[in-house]
Amino acid sequence: MPQHATSGLHRLTRTHKLSVAGVAAAGAAALVFTVVPGADADQGKSQATAVENVQPVAFSAVGTAAKAQQATIAKQADHSAAEGKAEAAAAKKAAAVKAEKARAAKAAANRSAVRTAIPAAAPKAVAAKPVAKPVAKPVAKPAKKTYPDNLDGWIRESLDIMAKKGIPGSYEGIHRNIMRESSGNPMAINNWDINAINGVPSKGLLQVIAPTFKAYHVEGTSWNAYDPVANITAACNYAADKYGSMDNVNSAY
Repeated sequence: MPQHATSGLHRLTRTHKLSVAGVAAAGAAALVFTVVPGADADQGKSQATAVENVQPVAFSAVGTAAKAQQATIAKQADHSAAEGKAEAAAAKKAAAVKAEKARAAKAAANRSAVRTAIPAAAPKAVAAKPVAKPVAKPVAKPAKKTYPDNLDGWIRESLDIMAKKGIPGSYEGIHRNIMRESSGNPMAINNWDINAINGVPSKGLLQVIAPTFKAYHVEGTSWNAYDPVANITAACNYAADKYGSMDNVNSAY
């Protein structure tokens, strides 16, 4: 017997085997009554009844098994469909998660590229408040030295000017010569000596003639020969040039 026929027989359940056996028996009985003439009609009826009684049982069992098998198959199909749906849903969810990760990675890469292309702005420097420069106090100009308007004052003022110009002389030497020449009168004038005869009389505290006054005039003083300070400084300038200093003059010069 072929192998596939044997395996098919083994797959039949006990119910199937009983049903097949019953059908075979009924078939055999019917064949006997058909072959043997004159068989009792009642016996034929009894056999027919037996066949009728057997046939429904066999086919009912087969139908019940088929229905059970169909139910099992349907249940398995439903289970397989449910599993397929679950697997599809899981695959869809995994794909969505993968897509979301890819999108996030791409967005992060774009942000990194932007940060690389555009240097981060330096922190805004806090504007330093301008430091107030110390206000320089105006340097007070030294008060202009004042001198009394007398012979003492005139000599002292002349000495300060001479010191700045480098002209030698002392208070005593100037005072001594003034007293001999004009007795301290700034408006003194000599109209009788040779200078007067020549038209250039001696004038002022130290009796200076006009040509000498102009030649030895000290810058910053008056051009008036009668001015006490201008007269003293010009005379001392002349004496320094001719005698080394007014201190060395002891007579008319």
